[in-house]
Amino acid sequence: MHLPAIRDFAAEAHDPGRYARLAGEWWIAAADVVASTRLAEAGRDRDVNFVAGAVVAALSAAAALPDQPAACQFGGDGAIAAVPPQRLDQVRQAMSALAHWSDTEMQVPLRVGLVPVAALEAEGHQVLVALHDFGNCNVFGQFLGSGAGVAESWIKAGGRWHVAPAPGPIPGLEGLSCRWRPVPARRGAIMCLIVDPLRPGAEGMAVLARLQGELNRIVAFGTAAPLGDGGDLAPVVVPSAGALAAEARTASGGHRALKVLRALAGSAILGLVHRLGGKVAGVDTDAYRRGVAQRSDYCKQAGGPRFVLDVTDAEAAAIVTLLDAAERAGDIRYGLSRATATTLTCMVGDFAADRHVHFVDGDGLGFWRASVMLKAKRSDPPPAG
Repeated sequence: MHLPAIRDFAAEAHDPGRYARLAGEWWIAAADVVASTRLAEAGRDRDVNFVAGAVVAALSAAAALPDQPAACQFGGDGAIAAVPPQRLDQVRQAMSALAHWSDTEMQVPLRVGLVPVAALEAEGHQVLVALHDFGNCNVFGQFLGSGAGVAESWIKAGGRWHVAPAPGPIPGLEGLSCRWRPVPARRGAIMCLIVDPLRPGAEGMAVLARLQGELNRIVAFGTAAPLGDGGDLAPVVVPSAGALAAEARTASGGHRALKVLRALAGSAILGLVHRLGGKVAGVDTDAYRRGVAQRSDYCKQAGGPRFVLDVTDAEAAAIVTLLDAAERAGDIRYGLSRATATTLTCMVGDFAADRHVHFVDGDGLGFWRASVMLKAKRSDPPPAG
């Protein structure tokens, strides 16, 4: 099955005609950190983001086809992916090894699982998937329909869809890093927003399309990009000890010192070139910073919009007013949080070949805090409408 590409999020990402409906033999893989509350309280939010990035990195490698990148999406404290049937065994092994690695090496308990699309379809839940394509195989997965969210909830409940942890090789972690320092808000505050439709099928998708258009009129998504155009990003010369420790844990014991040395060397080169004007001996840090900003996943769909936006106070108030009205009408439920900065977790496949994508979250696990608000509303009866 060919997954279609979208290139203009604001114009295309809400349109189900831009997506492929997954056939029943496909699967949905999902992972989430079990103890996010405890880890957030312990100040380990960057470790949680790093583990979620590791899930995307591993699934991107394990679920990719020779002629098509994998559709994976970062969720702050977890991730989801569409799995073609011919890659199921590789993905199952990678997820099992990820859960074991996360628990033993990162001390971050990770719950992982796989749900067949056929089981979701049998319950009336569709999974629509597209690739947000930035060129040169730099992609993010986009998901419409209720299926992906239901698959996540089934996996979180445990039971038959759970994949047990077991030691083993994990593909794709070689280029994972979290060396950037949190990027302060430029326009006011960082808003992490999760919106889920309450109306089923095409009706719910139409509601989301209208809502996304109204959000974009309040603040253009490009204007609210939390990394701006990349001009304010300052490469770190010496990464933090925590960032280096996380990277080291992606290598086997005998190779960890070399991993740290490479991270120090790579950061030193980028940082020094940036300070020397941005271009030295073929290293162009200005182009790289622009690429980091352009290829950050601050706008995405996972059944409904998931945004990380840098908004003014007036824009934030208008967004809340809009969402409150839609919630009272029985169209949606939403969760949001505010942060003072954006955090980045990076997946660099090949720096020289311009292969890199970047996962953003609000500082202090903004997506997770928004999900806590949303889960509290799910426990309440839906509004009349």
